[in-house]
Amino acid sequence: MSGADAAPDAAPPDRDPGLQPERTRLAWRRTTLSGTVVAVLAAKAALHGGATPLSVLAVSLCCILWLAFLLIAHGRIRTLASANRPPALPPPHAAAAALCTLALAVCGALLVL
Repeated sequence: MSGADAAPDAAPPDRDPGLQPERTRLAWRRTTLSGTVVAVLAAKAALHGGATPLSVLAVSLCCILWLAFLLIAHGRIRTLASANRPPALPPPHAAAAALCTLALAVCGALLVL
């Protein structure tokens, strides 16, 4: 039966997501790995010349930001893995992930400078 022969009121078949959810999961994992590298390098840079209160504060902030992003990313990865058609990322979660990533990059850059 060809597509022209199908009844017009027939329900469309379930969406075939292909590899898109897998690519999205991998992107979340890559971003989490990048944040891990920034946090580790920030700690190394802060402790290299001796720990000052400001460097310890910056490293603590990096670790908190990394953990917050990790929590958001892990939740999204689980959602993408479990659903046939995963819901969109809620705007507050997307904003929090973006802010964590940006703040982590800024903290890491400040520690390097």
